[in-house]
Amino acid sequence: MPGQFEPLPGGGAAVALDEVEISIIRSLAVQLLELIGPGPAENATDDPLAELFADGPSEPPSDPVLQRLFPDAYSGPEVEATSPEQVEEQRVHSAEFRRFTENDLRAGKRENALAVIRSLDALTVEGGGGGEGGGGAVLKLSEEDAKQWLGALNDLRLAIGSRLDVVDEEDTDLLYRLPDEDPRKPMVMAYLWLGGLQETLVETLMQ
Repeated sequence: MPGQFEPLPGGGAAVALDEVEISIIRSLAVQLLELIGPGPAENATDDPLAELFADGPSEPPSDPVLQRLFPDAYSGPEVEATSPEQVEEQRVHSAEFRRFTENDLRAGKRENALAVIRSLDALTVEGGGGGEGGGGAVLKLSEEDAKQWLGALNDLRLAIGSRLDVVDEEDTDLLYRLPDEDPRKPMVMAYLWLGGLQETLVETLMQ
């Protein structure tokens, strides 16, 4: 089971993680939370009803990672504009869609990242004694928890991929050929490792 998810009897998934892997995933999830920003509880008002119907932003975020996590709804080659009027129409539609959906999208991504952190914090690491391998634990997820992990792993890979300028499969292939002395190498290794976890979790949930 090391390094990949496997199905649990009755549903759900499990994966063996060592202390370093647990620490890396938790740290990345915390950074993702910080990037997404605080939720309604942190920005609470005295009117819960107003908070419920509060509009989200209408403009895309300036951070390229957040742009990848929260892309415009009406953009991309499949909706390519052919005139200035169409460009403006796409911008208006995207702004309207973002205004009504981004708060919920952020809340969902925030909950997924929190689910990852909580499940890792609940682990009891065994076998650690300062040796080379350190300790580890088997993470067992219910089907619902596994779906939240899948969402969080996808967001983490999108975030790291944005920092690495990964746009398509050809860019990913280039990452395998980076020399060890390249300063991006640790980030690349994390990106590829998370991709393996994500792939095996998808396969597990489809069984």
